[in-house]
Amino acid sequence: MLRNSVKSSTKRLSIAKQLATSSSRLSIASTIVKRSIQTSSTRPSIIRSNNVRFTTSGLNLSFARNESTVVKVPEMAESITEGTLSSFTKQVGEYVAQDETLATIETDKIDVEVNAPVGGIVTELLVQPEDTVVVGQEIAKIEPGEAPEGSAAPAPAKEEPKKEEPAAAAAAPTPAKEEPKKETPAPAPKKETPAPKKAAAPKKEESPKPAAGSFSRHEERIKMNRMRLRIAERLKEAQNTAASLTTFNEVDMSSLLEMRKLYKDEFLKKTGIKFGFMGAFSRACALAMKDIPAVNGAIENGDTMVYRDYVDISVAVATPKGLVTPVVRNVESLSVLDVEREIAALGAKARDGKITLEDMTGGTFTISNGGVFGSLYGTPIINVPQTAVLGLHGVKERPVTVNGKIESRPMMFIALTYDHRMLDGREAVIFLRTVKELIEDPRKMILM
Repeated sequence: MLRNSVKSSTKRLSIAKQLATSSSRLSIASTIVKRSIQTSSTRPSIIRSNNVRFTTSGLNLSFARNESTVVKVPEMAESITEGTLSSFTKQVGEYVAQDETLATIETDKIDVEVNAPVGGIVTELLVQPEDTVVVGQEIAKIEPGEAPEGSAAPAPAKEEPKKEEPAAAAAAPTPAKEEPKKETPAPAPKKETPAPKKAAAPKKEESPKPAAGSFSRHEERIKMNRMRLRIAERLKEAQNTAASLTTFNEVDMSSLLEMRKLYKDEFLKKTGIKFGFMGAFSRACALAMKDIPAVNGAIENGDTMVYRDYVDISVAVATPKGLVTPVVRNVESLSVLDVEREIAALGAKARDGKITLEDMTGGTFTISNGGVFGSLYGTPIINVPQTAVLGLHGVKERPVTVNGKIESRPMMFIALTYDHRMLDGREAVIFLRTVKELIEDPRKMILM
């Protein structure tokens, strides 16, 4: 009993001390606020005391603790656990709004944006660009709060010297007044000033100089990004795993070009999307797969063949960071124009860097259109674990024999690379021939 009473009295004493400390802090804070109110003008002021921030605006008071919020690497996908931090959009001391992009993380498949969980001032950056980060790792700290008025001040301050420099440069030729053309080289110093900020800029300026009278021996080494590394890994895996074989054919594009010429303006007016070749070839492949389903299949665990009744076509799209393959799903149920609409939307997302992992998973067949870059002939590589890939090439006018006469026709070479473990040569040739027949007479697509 005596011990319990002693413990209870000790607890009461500690609680009393805490209350006394808190009351003293509040009294100090209230004193500071009263003094600030007496001396404050119509402009709000911010006072900090003991990690407590007091904002005064007239007689309105708000209290907010000056605590930092930690920003962590978010969950990206089941198969992605780490990435490379590409860059920060904000630096220490700058204000970031809630849900605004604070950093970008580059993975082997997509770029992930890290948004600020709260609005406030960035107080610390815990990692550096090009560092490898993992899911859940702390990368920055933010002091929550509203955008301070002083934050807008440094922005114009930086702009003012830029405006003063050209003003001073323009003022220099005015006393001469004899050569007004000297005003044109005035913008030259503008371009020279930002040049030293970038390391690559002086290199680019030096490279054209030796080309005038001497040989250039410049070399530049750039580390492969994660997406480029992943592409190399998957393509080499396809070469090492699949028994790849390629068969070729050529297509007379006259009928498809005529159809596109008749309806492209109407389609563009209604949907705002250009009528290309990918929609027709995707539809033709989906119809040809009804007769040759193995083209749309896959091999699992090295000994199991998978056949599907749906067609999800991966469309190869070139981006500044590498080749990506967003997926148009259920092509067997879409029309030619529906496929064109989906391809246009996915292509725009890929080029803008907004493509998601879900947009690129689950493809059963791939179409790669190298013809848009002027390719005449080539052998595409299988996108594992798929079984086949169709390569399209450029349309070129060539002399061909039509009904015993030589005519000039717009011709395209097409190539089908397939896994010989899943497909025999006869099936691959029949599939490619069916695609050729449907493209040369698009009306057949309505009958199949």
